[in-house]
Amino acid sequence: MRPTWADIDLGAVSHNVEALARHVAPAEMCAVVKADGYGHGAVPTARAALEAGATWLAVALVEEGRRLREAGIRAPILVLSEPRPLEMVEVVAYGLTPTVYSGEGLASAAAAAKQGGQDLAVQMKVDTGMGRVGARPKDAVPMADAIADKDSIHLEGVWTHCAIADVPHDPYTDGQLDIYDGVLSDLDAAGHQLRWRHAANSAVAMAHPRGRYDMVRCGIAIYGISPSLALDGQIDLQPVMRVRSQVSFLKKVPAGTRISYGLEWESPAETQIATVPIGYADGIRRRSGRAGVEVLINQKRYPIVGTVTMDQLMVDVGSDAVSPGDEVVLLGKQGDAEISAAECAQRLDTIAYEVVCDIESRVSRRYL
Repeated sequence: MRPTWADIDLGAVSHNVEALARHVAPAEMCAVVKADGYGHGAVPTARAALEAGATWLAVALVEEGRRLREAGIRAPILVLSEPRPLEMVEVVAYGLTPTVYSGEGLASAAAAAKQGGQDLAVQMKVDTGMGRVGARPKDAVPMADAIADKDSIHLEGVWTHCAIADVPHDPYTDGQLDIYDGVLSDLDAAGHQLRWRHAANSAVAMAHPRGRYDMVRCGIAIYGISPSLALDGQIDLQPVMRVRSQVSFLKKVPAGTRISYGLEWESPAETQIATVPIGYADGIRRRSGRAGVEVLINQKRYPIVGTVTMDQLMVDVGSDAVSPGDEVVLLGKQGDAEISAAECAQRLDTIAYEVVCDIESRVSRRYL
């Protein structure tokens, strides 16, 4: 088996959920485990989060919710995007809670629930300024009225999503929450009683107390990654993922040796090049060398050089005592040294979310 894997520390998931739950209490915790738990494994991280005190789970896709149910998870599961009409039957069959924000979605949810002989709880999403999906604020009351007119579904919650909460002092978030509060006030005046009101992603949960309401939806933070550098350190979060490999080959090369596809990197002096069996098919960006991404070997930083290939990458280790079989850490700690997702993201001009989500399934996960 290839000596390349990702360690997933479920104890760190538990720690993070407990720390976040204390921070947002009395609001309840919804653990977001979409995209296979942001690359960490949806089923194991969901179980760890629930054992640590989360009361809800959230996914993006109906099939993600189905996999959790098939694994024996019985907690409430919110589908964050409105399922297509044909998917609503599966929503009912697996006891998922769909988000609705269109007349078509509402009608298909009611039809599927009636066909299944159930009273289905739904939640409405309102677009307060993210501009992605959701009902317009002025349509919230008419939609809630339409739900109340159906005998097979009922409205249990209304939620929204904030676009720039990871910039803590930007006033746009308060503006979104003002709009959301207005929607809640209108619904209350129209006689609609809600069990769940929620607007908080990880950034809102951490930095905007007024946005916590009845429940918060924490995604990136439960995996030990702050939503932005501006929020780093606000809560004691422990990184969950550690990506490791080994030196598979070592060669000494003279000055002027060019390395990898395109021959874009040239050794300025005699050096050693270590080959590591992980590449862009595993989620390591092809341009990592040009971007200045580093790895850890024997608790020392070394640069990736040349173009990352599909299955392997090269590292300049100079004249240091490095041998085939030595551990290479691409993400996480090695002794006192650390390569963080935030650091990789900065170098690659992206966000830490993308760094962990990029680690492909062929990198085997080891759960600790």
